[in-house]
Parts: sequence; C-alpha cells; structure tokens
Amino acid sequence: MKVLGLAATLLLLVACGGRDNPDDQGLHRDIVNGTSGAEVTFDATLITDPVQGGDHERFEVMTTTGETLEVDHNTSLAPDVPAHKGDGVVIHGQLYIDPGPRYGVHCTHGHTSGGCPNPGWIEYNNNYYE
Repeated sequence: MKVLGLAATLLLLVACGGRDNPDDQGLHRDIVNGTSGAEVTFDATLITDPVQGGDHERFEVMTTTGETLEVDHNTSLAPDVPAHKGDGVVIHGQLYIDPGPRYGVHCTHGHTSGGCPNPGWIEYNNNYYE
C-alpha cells in the first residue's frame, strides 16, 4: 500500500512538473531584505505589454504585494509569452536589484547557465514558457 501511495505522489509531481508554488510574501521579504539573486516564484499582473529588444522580451508587472518589477525573459532560450497588459502570470526566476533601487526578475527560461544556475519559467493561461 505504501508503494502505491509513493507511486501516486510521484505521478502527481511529474504531472505538475514539480514546480514551486507562488510565494508572494517570500518575494516581498527578499525585496525588503535586498536579497538580490534569490530564486523567487510569485503571482503578478502585467502593467505593460511585452516589448522585444534583442534576444529579450521585457515587460513590467505588479505583484500582489504592490511591488513593480521588470521581467527580462530571454527569447533565445524560451518562447515568447503571449500575455498582454492586464493579464495574470506566475513567474519563477532570479530576483535582481539594480541601483535606484529597481527590481526585476530574469532567468525565466529552462536552460541553465553560469548566470542562471536554476531553471525558470513563466506560467500564463495554463501554459509554461520556459
């Protein structure tokens, strides 16, 4: 019976992709504490339409805790996100804090690299862009 329970749990993880659940308060704490480089997962709403610049798609989002962040989504490593201003998304990536301070998230792609050691993704309309 325990084997059946373990198999069911593993199947659920595979079906769900084993993805992190949004932790909006965790993102807020990382911003307040200045934890640049933290791996974050959070809910957000686009406040601008995506704009392509070189090999990155950039857009601004508002989090549920009131922060505005820029999302730098590398489209040479992941498909464009077909979202528009007003759409809700879930984002998993790496927090960065630029002088000003200006907050953003990058590493939202599944391919890892030296600068992005953990795979990321953007969920929009029940699809993952990674």
